[in-house]
Amino acid sequence: MKVKAAITRATDKIEIEELELAAPKAGEVLIKMVACGVCHTDASAIKQFIPANLPMVMGHEGVGIVEQVGEGVNSLKVGDHVVMSYPSCGCCDKCFEGHPYACENSFSLFFGGAYSDGTRRLTDAKGNEISVLFGQGGFSTYCVVEARNAVKVDPEVDLKALCSLGCGVQTGAGAVLCRMKPEPGTSIAVFGAGAVGMSAIMAAKIAGCDKIIAIDLVPSRLEMALEMGATHVINGKECADVPAKIKEICDGKGVHYGLEAVGVPVLCQQMLASLRSEGLGVLVGVTGDKEVGVLANAWLMDKSASFAGVVEGGANPQTFIPELVKFYKQGRLPIDKMTKYYKFEEINQAFEDSHSGAVIKPILVF
Repeated sequence: MKVKAAITRATDKIEIEELELAAPKAGEVLIKMVACGVCHTDASAIKQFIPANLPMVMGHEGVGIVEQVGEGVNSLKVGDHVVMSYPSCGCCDKCFEGHPYACENSFSLFFGGAYSDGTRRLTDAKGNEISVLFGQGGFSTYCVVEARNAVKVDPEVDLKALCSLGCGVQTGAGAVLCRMKPEPGTSIAVFGAGAVGMSAIMAAKIAGCDKIIAIDLVPSRLEMALEMGATHVINGKECADVPAKIKEICDGKGVHYGLEAVGVPVLCQQMLASLRSEGLGVLVGVTGDKEVGVLANAWLMDKSASFAGVVEGGANPQTFIPELVKFYKQGRLPIDKMTKYYKFEEINQAFEDSHSGAVIKPILVF
């Protein structure tokens, strides 16, 4: 079938073209797209900060309605409303253990451009095969995904509002609720108040954290962080010593938990320096090939602290996304406060607004 898709053929360039999409194979479903979020991971792949296999259709926060199911699919049916998330192979040790975020084949499935069987579904007018990001390629009017990567959600909830649950919100909220699992009354510092960091702030409030500290450079984001549940904010541009300020807020002891959501080495260092004894610092931002210099004794060994990396919040989408939808319906996860909707044709403007910080979570509507 013919589809319109935003394709990246060269670094830092997006153009909408007509492509041919093959029918879903066994274990796959065809989705009529309703909307798709714009994420910094898309931008990183477009700029080749992450070496994605071009030409590629980006987009990995898609939501839509099932239009066709392939052979053997019994978890979804035509008409189901779904949130699409990250791919996993389903057959490695980690997938068998119920930890698809740690799938041993995740990098190739995320950025290699092919589905788990090694084939592609999109071709251009010349018959050339086109890759898709995250086994999805959500910047398209229709897409094919493996059924395990699509999560059925309540049809009464506005689908386009749920886009970021597939990656950004799942990453931030999951890092808190699935990896850290903070007890009520504990403290957390969130470095970076973008979509991921803001989601972590909301999750920390849900978990009952007593002190929730947001660190960012943009005043408007810090203001929103307070609306989302932060108890304290720090402007990293104005504060000469962020770890010292965090310790001052936390009675000189530092925070129980830290989250770095930007992928900037100096912020990772500040996060580790801000931890208290037996604290846990979690990295979810993409640092690429940048090195993070760690004072192992002062920041980790002497404090019996831990430093962990987590993909997609350490969450299993099939169980966690329905929980996030429940929190959204209860008003405890007000993700729509950080979104702005764009027409599909305005995709380049959406990326510009995301890069400038004018909008936290742009969402393309088809």
